[in-house]
Amino acid sequence: MLNADAIHMDWGTGKTAPVKKANRLKATRLGSAIVHDYWSDLFSAKERGKKVVWYNGTYIPPFFHAHDLAWVHGEAWSAYLAARHVEGDAQSAGESRGYDRELCSYARTHIGQALMDKKDLQDGKIDPQSAKGIAISQLPLPDMIVNAYPYCSSGQQWDEMIYRLFDKRVPIFHVNVPMLWGGRKDAAYLSGSEMDEKIGYVSRQLRAMTDFLVENTGRKYDWDRLSEVMAFIKKSAELRLEAMDMCTATPSPASFFDWIVSIAHVNFMPGTQRLVDFFEAMKAEIAERVANGEGAVPQEKYRFFFDGMMNWNKVGWLAEKFAANNACVVAGRYTHMSFWQEPQAIDLADPVAGMAHNYLACPNNSGAPYMIGEIDRLCEKFKIDGMVMHVSRTCRGMTNSQHLIVDSARRHGRAALFFEGDVADESFYKDELLNTRLEAMIESLDSKRIMAA
Repeated sequence: MLNADAIHMDWGTGKTAPVKKANRLKATRLGSAIVHDYWSDLFSAKERGKKVVWYNGTYIPPFFHAHDLAWVHGEAWSAYLAARHVEGDAQSAGESRGYDRELCSYARTHIGQALMDKKDLQDGKIDPQSAKGIAISQLPLPDMIVNAYPYCSSGQQWDEMIYRLFDKRVPIFHVNVPMLWGGRKDAAYLSGSEMDEKIGYVSRQLRAMTDFLVENTGRKYDWDRLSEVMAFIKKSAELRLEAMDMCTATPSPASFFDWIVSIAHVNFMPGTQRLVDFFEAMKAEIAERVANGEGAVPQEKYRFFFDGMMNWNKVGWLAEKFAANNACVVAGRYTHMSFWQEPQAIDLADPVAGMAHNYLACPNNSGAPYMIGEIDRLCEKFKIDGMVMHVSRTCRGMTNSQHLIVDSARRHGRAALFFEGDVADESFYKDELLNTRLEAMIESLDSKRIMAA
């Protein structure tokens, strides 16, 4: 078993080697500024007279943006707290309310934060000027709640709990995003009569959701503005997918970790020219790296696929761990199969059906044969050597099919490892477990290459 420093060892020679740093994209700094400004604007939304909607689930903010609302994504807020290592108090508040540690840590953190905010407002006990006080009390409380969660039963109940915490006085609306079973004779990936019917079903709910927004704001819905917002989103999505395609190059010019830190931008950032500029900058930098033969991992030797949700406490840590071993995590299910993956389906003159199409395209929302087939296709496209399966302890939605995914990967000659962690609860991560299994997988890949030579 490796000691604490072993991740810096060249396992091919057994000699200690200099730590190789992940070569992150410089354009991500532009993205960080966008995220910073989003949160700053959100924290002052009430002062500027804006109504605030809390939501969970799929990427529906363009509907809120077009109606001049401020929006809070519960998962993003939990990740925000976790990335700053100030999630503990919120999680403790949730647990003291009776929510088990095995419950989704996103939900546990968000519900706990809501509990704390409500209690703080009632009792005035927390110091609003302290670091923790600022982190947990600056979030504006909701004027409305929208739940639009595909596939995850915890997510579908999450906002119901928030609704009850606010004494059922905050209006709530549910959008049902149904599973695509793919059982009909004409079913194919994202096509066929089942898909067409589900697009119509979700589209009707999305239009009803705009009626809900109108009812709770007293303003007419601006469909032209929705088209304007979606024009920026569609262009950004196209640029992102084009840039991802360039990572078939060897060495890969960007890694999964570059894409994971830009998830917020395709998930819930405002659809503006600034978003387009960001993805143009990413694409330009990636194109330049391809031309120069520059890799996200300077001495790329192994190419991996990351499956599972991200452990937001460990993004930089994991990026360095794999890079230190000449392993580039090139693609992942969360980054490469979600979030506006089908921009060509969006008709800007009437974008709702195309938006519904994209919401249904969430990989976990499809039957396992289709989802696994798409993962295998991505692995083939990006020339993947091995699968890194992050078993997110409290995210059942992303872990349920992982053994089936690995079975298929091994049939295609790919290695695989599992390691435990979590999306927002750092206590579930076991570094020594990942070290041991990563070492074993790399040794296996080396042996396979020697035998093939």
